[in-house]
Amino acid sequence: MNLDVLRELDRALLLAFNGSDNLFIDYFLITLTNAYTWIPLYASLLYLVIKNNENWQKIMLIIGVVVLGLILVNGINLGIVKPYIARPRPLNNPSLYGLVESVQGYRADGFSFFSSHTANAFVLMVFFSLLVRDRLFTISMVVWSLVVSFTRPYLGVHYPSDVFVGMMFGSGIALIIYYLYHRIYIHFSDKLHYISSRYTRTGYSFADIDFVLCVLVLSFIYAAFRAVLSI
Repeated sequence: MNLDVLRELDRALLLAFNGSDNLFIDYFLITLTNAYTWIPLYASLLYLVIKNNENWQKIMLIIGVVVLGLILVNGINLGIVKPYIARPRPLNNPSLYGLVESVQGYRADGFSFFSSHTANAFVLMVFFSLLVRDRLFTISMVVWSLVVSFTRPYLGVHYPSDVFVGMMFGSGIALIIYYLYHRIYIHFSDKLHYISSRYTRTGYSFADIDFVLCVLVLSFIYAAFRAVLSI
């Protein structure tokens, strides 16, 4: 498959995903793409880490590697990749004028390649899924990261290829920081495997995981409520 075919496929997928005639979906996805919407989720993940680690050394290790992962993603993308590639966003691409919709006036600054929203979501999704090791939690985080990713071409601010690369890059960074976490962790703890009906095998309480999932569901409900009020 040559480059021209990939470009045409990228363009076709963008036009297929971009916008709709449904005001509820428009405002729902605008709310979901906003990082402030997910502050309760981020806080609940922090709560999960603090509640299920017995000392601040382990808590700060987790916080430190997550912050490192996000700094790497945004530093490399915003500082190197986007300025070097300098790909215009779909809404700013002259060849797509009149084809890509601006959904309720939503726009984004800067260049398009690749999606920082997507990469950041995948860093958190992959790292915490490996950390917690619970199937329902992992499925829920995957759904969350995919929804956040989908909002970008829907709103016309990223091509599907921007999103795909963001997924791959964010996942790769997450694997690196999890490896770093694991290598440091085993030096001061031997409690890597739990056998209990109340905890995952990495020591995370199912009750606390349920709390995070409730926050995630409530965040989607909040976005739906905002969408109804905006119509």
